[in-house]
Amino acid sequence: MSRKYLRENKNSFNIVKSSKIYAKITAFEDATFIRNLLVDNDWDLDKIPSVVIKDEDYLVLAVIDEKLHLLEKFDTKPDDSTIDNLIKQFRRNPNNSKYGLNITRVFDTFIIKKQIFGDEYIFGYYDNIEDAQFVRNFLLDNDWNVNSFEEIEFDDEMNTYRVISVIDDRVYVLDNFNNKSEINLENVYEEFLAKISKHKYGLASHDYLEELKDKIPDLEEKFQVKTKDENWSFDNVRENENVLNQIIFNLTPFQQAVFDAIGENTSYEEIKKSLIRYNSKNFDKKISKNIEELINLDLIKKTDDTYSKTNL
Repeated sequence: MSRKYLRENKNSFNIVKSSKIYAKITAFEDATFIRNLLVDNDWDLDKIPSVVIKDEDYLVLAVIDEKLHLLEKFDTKPDDSTIDNLIKQFRRNPNNSKYGLNITRVFDTFIIKKQIFGDEYIFGYYDNIEDAQFVRNFLLDNDWNVNSFEEIEFDDEMNTYRVISVIDDRVYVLDNFNNKSEINLENVYEEFLAKISKHKYGLASHDYLEELKDKIPDLEEKFQVKTKDENWSFDNVRENENVLNQIIFNLTPFQQAVFDAIGENTSYEEIKKSLIRYNSKNFDKKISKNIEELINLDLIKKTDDTYSKTNL
């Protein structure tokens, strides 16, 4: 019965009985071996061991979502910790995609999304993949319950501590630390609020904080700190906010895009990279022209070879 219960795909084999797919295996030899294993165990997935020996290899198997998966092969028998880690990694990225389950990237922002009862929920926005993957992994391990987060969480994969805050059911990573003793929550909250304020007033670009820009007073109350920064007086910025908004409102779409791409000490290449979706003929000339226009409007300034927003 060399091919009984096997259905060949383009690059794999399904093991099928009574229209139920029990496993999807890449190599024919592995597929026949696992097919035989299922037959010997009366197709009862609960009877399948986590490690089996095939020839001189140790095969790690796992039943996930009612299907049997071949996770890895080893020359020597793997320990329980290795097996647990393989199962955990597979659950997070069963299709071997770039970012794993539930994470998409939109420009420079990583977004955690999940379909629940037909509706799409967003659990957070992040400016780096490490924070996004940590939050996604934690949610996977805790049935997507955002209330499971503590104020400080340890990342056993990166060996770091993350300060977490759940705001309106979104999970935010406020900062990362190598040692728990380094964490000063008051400073973390002040710096987090300063980032939101800089984004709000166009002093820096933090797109992953966009949803919080009008919630600063509520967050000051939540964290019991006031927004402050070593280099900026946000009171002065607030006084000029209406003037700034009026100028920005009249910008062309491309001027707005260039303005948004500039943070603190942003190089021309960084600006160009942020605008790559607008790439067209005379791209560099168009960027340079709009930079000069923004300088003339006193919205940005050039220092050496970098650009920054001005504080009107």
